[in-house]
Amino acid sequence: MALRQIVLDTETTGLEVSDGNRLIEIGAVELLERKITGKQFHYYLNPQRSIEEGALEVHGITEDFLQDKPVFADVSAEFLEFIQGAELVIHNAAFDLGFLDAELAMLANPPGQVSDFAVVLDTLELAREMHPGQRNSLDALCK
Repeated sequence: MALRQIVLDTETTGLEVSDGNRLIEIGAVELLERKITGKQFHYYLNPQRSIEEGALEVHGITEDFLQDKPVFADVSAEFLEFIQGAELVIHNAAFDLGFLDAELAMLANPPGQVSDFAVVLDTLELAREMHPGQRNSLDALCK
């Protein structure tokens, strides 16, 4: 069976899901045998709440821009279908999964967690194993 990976990243209204912060963007591309297939999943999302100043400084996505975008519930089935059976490749997976799992839990009929649909490879954990004691942000790793 061919190795199917989904490289995934999110943007949020703030850093802490426990403070009620929400997803505002999900971007994911599919790889088959480590080659880009052209299939992707990308949505901006209306979080139905304000965006923290610090988060806005990082991603530049404004509340005005998101007003007419779908809410997570509108794209959740498509998202789960896209990731089903894949290996998700995520840098600092705990962050993204915390937000994705919280969004899934808020659905009318919660389908479970992301880990029920896909396995997860955290590239931050890999980087820490390969480069202990060094900076392992994506920028630092690219350098």
